[in-house]
Amino acid sequence: MLKLMFDRGKDAEYRILCLGAHCDDIEIGCGGTILKLIEEYPNAVFYWVVFSSSEIRSKEAFASADRFLAGAKVENIVVKNFRNSFFPYVGTEIKDYFNELSQAFSPDLILTHYKHDAHQDHRVISDLTWNSYRNHLVLEYEIPKYDGDIGNPNFYVPLSEAVCQRKIQTLMEVFETQKQRQWFTEDTFQAILRLRGIEANSSSKFAEAFYSRKLVF
Repeated sequence: MLKLMFDRGKDAEYRILCLGAHCDDIEIGCGGTILKLIEEYPNAVFYWVVFSSSEIRSKEAFASADRFLAGAKVENIVVKNFRNSFFPYVGTEIKDYFNELSQAFSPDLILTHYKHDAHQDHRVISDLTWNSYRNHLVLEYEIPKYDGDIGNPNFYVPLSEAVCQRKIQTLMEVFETQKQRQWFTEDTFQAILRLRGIEANSSSKFAEAFYSRKLVF
């Protein structure tokens, strides 16, 4: 399906905007898809934005982005410091930044949070993505969590086992601050990749899944 959307050919320049509320969201939700896009479209240009961080988490975010985007063309990596878990209450400031972002970068593909994610920060980023980018291809990724909000996605990207291993290895090596969380484990990330691989009938057994509200060809 990605080949159908990116129909200008492998060597064309495609612009991809990656949005995450927190420092590991992009990697957890769509890190494998990003690695696959870089493999298949070497001229893709990435703009990577994380909206909430602390000093130590910001270092992790930049280190992770550098590893995931290794070999790719990168227009910008931005790590903001909007207050974690308070996005609905600072929505005006976040919207102002989205207005700046929409002027700075016009993407062919946007990877962002799922509209019905149970985390309030994730929902704000999803809503403002659609508010700011009305005529773009948007795929919403999922984040496993205690709330049990994993739903029924309608867009799948099959991934090789090597890509999945690279995704998981980078998550575990870079995000040291998250290792005390009971869900932040290799088997969590492996399990959801395997489950979505089953649903996608992936020949490699693995996939990432997204929610696509609107596709226009």
